[in-house]
Amino acid sequence: MSKKSNTKIKKESENLNKYFLQSKFYFIFLLTIALLISVCHSYYLSVLYENDIHFSYLADFEREMAYRTEMGLYFSYYKTIVKSESFISGIEKIIHDNVTEYGHEINTLNRFNLYPEVILGFLYRNFKNLNDIFKFTSESCYQTNRGNELPPITSCEGILNYHYFYIYGVFGISGTVAGSIFLIGCIISENFFGGLISFFCFMFNHGEATRVQWTPPLRESFGYPMILLQMLILTVILKWKLTKYGLLFLFTIFIICSCLFWQFSQFVFFTQVFALFILYLLSYIPKNVISSLIYSHLIGFMLSFVLLFGNDMMLTSLYLTSLLSFIIIFYFLSYFESHVPKIISIPLRLLIFVGLTFGMKYGISKTLNIEDDSHIFDIIKSKFSDFANFHTRLYTCAAEFDFITMEPINKISITLLLPTSIIGFLLVSSYVIKKEFQTLLKPSIYPLDKNNCDIIYHTLQCIAFCILAGLIMRLKLFATPHLCILAGGSINTFFWPIKLKKVYVYGIIIGIISCMGYKGIQNVQKELSKIGEYSNPDQEFVFEWIKYNTKENDVFAGPMPLMANVKLSTLRPIANHPHYEHVEIRNRTLKVYSIFSKKSIIDVYNTLKNMGINYLLFQPHNCMPHPTKPHCSYRTMWDLQDPENIENVNNCELIEKTIKTRNQKYIEPFEIVYNQKNYVILKFARNLFYFSPSNGNIKLLIPIFQRKK
Repeated sequence: MSKKSNTKIKKESENLNKYFLQSKFYFIFLLTIALLISVCHSYYLSVLYENDIHFSYLADFEREMAYRTEMGLYFSYYKTIVKSESFISGIEKIIHDNVTEYGHEINTLNRFNLYPEVILGFLYRNFKNLNDIFKFTSESCYQTNRGNELPPITSCEGILNYHYFYIYGVFGISGTVAGSIFLIGCIISENFFGGLISFFCFMFNHGEATRVQWTPPLRESFGYPMILLQMLILTVILKWKLTKYGLLFLFTIFIICSCLFWQFSQFVFFTQVFALFILYLLSYIPKNVISSLIYSHLIGFMLSFVLLFGNDMMLTSLYLTSLLSFIIIFYFLSYFESHVPKIISIPLRLLIFVGLTFGMKYGISKTLNIEDDSHIFDIIKSKFSDFANFHTRLYTCAAEFDFITMEPINKISITLLLPTSIIGFLLVSSYVIKKEFQTLLKPSIYPLDKNNCDIIYHTLQCIAFCILAGLIMRLKLFATPHLCILAGGSINTFFWPIKLKKVYVYGIIIGIISCMGYKGIQNVQKELSKIGEYSNPDQEFVFEWIKYNTKENDVFAGPMPLMANVKLSTLRPIANHPHYEHVEIRNRTLKVYSIFSKKSIIDVYNTLKNMGINYLLFQPHNCMPHPTKPHCSYRTMWDLQDPENIENVNNCELIEKTIKTRNQKYIEPFEIVYNQKNYVILKFARNLFYFSPSNGNIKLLIPIFQRKK
């Protein structure tokens, strides 16, 4: 080999080493910026939460009441773990729980995705033990005068307070969302400024992109950050077509964490598998990469299923059946890939994938008689037909489960998020269509230079999230962050129809950020200016009454949003709760809500008495008609559910009459023992059952056992 040739090779080697060294420094720089962004976002979330309810000024019992609906349920298990004699005894209590659905024992780790509470509870107990030894921090407590003739309270703050430890944990995890969005934006745009655009879009549209600052204990607060971290690793794998064990290990770990932290993760991963399948059909991903990803998904699924003690919803999920369908097509229908033109093979394999996915899901559900996720398909069915029942109305009558309105669309349009992301979508889709049109009549394996599958994946993922958000407005919390990612990807000049000098490109980028910031900064200022203070004396009074006037083993039932707080604040067993993703609790809630029906008061009493209930919490406002949707009141929901009793008097009227006249005979054998403006407690006669034989229109009330005086 000539001296000149050796010199050339040496120079190329030096250039390559220099490139990798620069890439390494650039990678470390991006990670550092992402870490700073995550820390700042965590702090921003904590400021918003403090501004909203004045968390630092609340007593611990007020903080518990502030965790409304499901939040109170989840936090109650964290409280169980940190207050138990030992960590193990706390785990045993939540695995063998007989107070959440009184009458039978449930494994709450299986049902409620409580691993965040387990982890935080474990960390808090160990942190507290270490602090007892080394004394590196302390809890600050002071007395707060609440005014309005309310007694003063003791407010404690600092990480030693188990409420603060929990909240810091939530915001610490959720803070990573901003950092993940920044990094994904950098990768798919191949530009640092693409990451900045994605990050600024997220902050400028923060109120439409997340709600963790208002509802910390919800599952999405833990699950969604894990999903984004998983998508970040996936982006790296797709960008450079890597199959390194370290990356695949992280990819699998984040799948497991997502599934353990949030029951909805399985639906997100179904859409991800679908998007990867489309990329596979279009031959954008090498076979070794796609097989590694699918098997990582399968391993993640199986380990999650085991750690969730055989969760039924996972077993019948579209996530599992889509993975199985992918594997079947990948191994057994490869003939189409090499011998059939794409114009035929792609639609055919797509049809087979959809058919297998939904067919296997239906078969598994019917074979195992699992109906836990049936309400989800009922909700979708109700949106496109006149189908409705009590359970679908409970969901669809809530604004967040309705079709998306124009308000959030207008908000993300004013900040230029929607227009910019649409430009990104058009650039990517036009590139793909143009590329694929050239080889429609050739097999999928026809060699073609196909890069940038990372941004194509995120485009497909964004489409899926936007469809979900259109159907259910609550899911805009998926769509908005991904629109931010796509907006950052829009400055990837590879997809631009004309090539511009760098100075013009950076001018366009600065112009985009400036225009976004005009309204976006106002949004941030508006979000920071929201000042509130939590106070709910009526609920405080009713909980105090329960604690001092009922036995510790007395069982309560009532409106779902309230029951979790009853369990958390009074430690009383409850018969129903707001976690509605299980067929058993849906049936229980239907029975409890029969108090709003036109069934005879005796039938309602016997139904609830058979459930072991001692007290029924009743809120009079639940009997009121819905202000804008007449079909959405509990009374009309029950008329839909129980048409045979539609001519009878509603139990709401009987309770109202009893309150006005103070005559208990209208609701016998119930007895009102607590009556306040917003809360009424009905007591059940102990060891007493009634039956009501009918004689024409006359109802006879006959006690089986006489009440002892």
